[in-house]
Amino acid sequence: MARIERGPMRWLRHLDPILLMLVLAVLAISVAVMTSASGQSTARISGHLINIGLALAVMVVMANVPPHLLSKAGPPLYVVGVVLLVGVALFGEIRNGSRRWLDFGVIAFQPSELLKLALPLMLAWYFQRNEAVLGSRHFAIGGVLLLLPFLLILRQPDLGTALMIGASGFYLLFFAGLPWKVILAGGVLGGASLPLAWRFMHDYQQQRVLMLLDPSSDPLGAGYHIIQSTIAIGSGGLFGKGWMEGTQNQLDFIPERTTDFIFAVFGEEFGYVGAILLAALYLAIVARGLTIAARAPTQFGRLMAATLSLNLFTYVFVNIGMVSGILPVVGVPLPLMSYGGTALVTLLLGMGILMSVATHRQLNKT
Repeated sequence: MARIERGPMRWLRHLDPILLMLVLAVLAISVAVMTSASGQSTARISGHLINIGLALAVMVVMANVPPHLLSKAGPPLYVVGVVLLVGVALFGEIRNGSRRWLDFGVIAFQPSELLKLALPLMLAWYFQRNEAVLGSRHFAIGGVLLLLPFLLILRQPDLGTALMIGASGFYLLFFAGLPWKVILAGGVLGGASLPLAWRFMHDYQQQRVLMLLDPSSDPLGAGYHIIQSTIAIGSGGLFGKGWMEGTQNQLDFIPERTTDFIFAVFGEEFGYVGAILLAALYLAIVARGLTIAARAPTQFGRLMAATLSLNLFTYVFVNIGMVSGILPVVGVPLPLMSYGGTALVTLLLGMGILMSVATHRQLNKT
């Protein structure tokens, strides 16, 4: 038995079985939908499977790292991430009108993906360190730590990622005990500043908001994405047209159907019933994450688990809302479903942190 513990089973010991089962269920659905959405493209399917394998390996490794070691990684990761964002602003590669990438020759890297985990790690480390003396000054410093990467990413411009990272930082501040009067004051101030924010938005960002209100005003241009995705979802009906039988998908009407708009393919082929079941799987993952947060014995574990859980909920809500035509198009992928190695690895790295918090409880107590 001891020999088994020293072998591969030792790595599996820290995987939370409930969370693992739910994640694998969504990944299995993603492979089926990717097969249809890609037109059975061998390159796309094999690439997705490779991304899943790599991301799962990262998740397993991360699950075996104790939370007290994870907390120490927060400050250096945050500093590296911010420095890389400054590097993007100065030397970044421009793609599709946005400066978001750093090209290192052998690999092109989007530093904003690193901040999706580095920011909550940094804030969770900071608030745990000051847990006994927490006051308004610490929340102010936490706000500055959030604002710095938010503004750098917004400048690229990448409004979608900036908003997601901003939401992540807000969740952590909220769970750390941010006073309600500050939250309400911020909400009022944010609402009052919307007209000013509109003036600073780029033309394409303003256009996306206007297309949400009336996509038919430009059906072959800016409104095309929303129109085609809503047609696909609506035509799926109650039970869908069947796997690989979606006409909007097979006839190539749905744009970016393997990435940001993969939910339109799913909705057309599996209908409202399928969409409800998929949403239930996502909510089960979120509920499991919040349960892990409630049981975590340390401030760091509670903050990270709760924040990562609500991050997943936010990404799912924004993507499905975007594809369904109730939110503007902001380029947010559907977690565990959309094609993309960096986003999938980042997400499952977060799932690994959740599992670490869940399975290292006794170690944390000591």
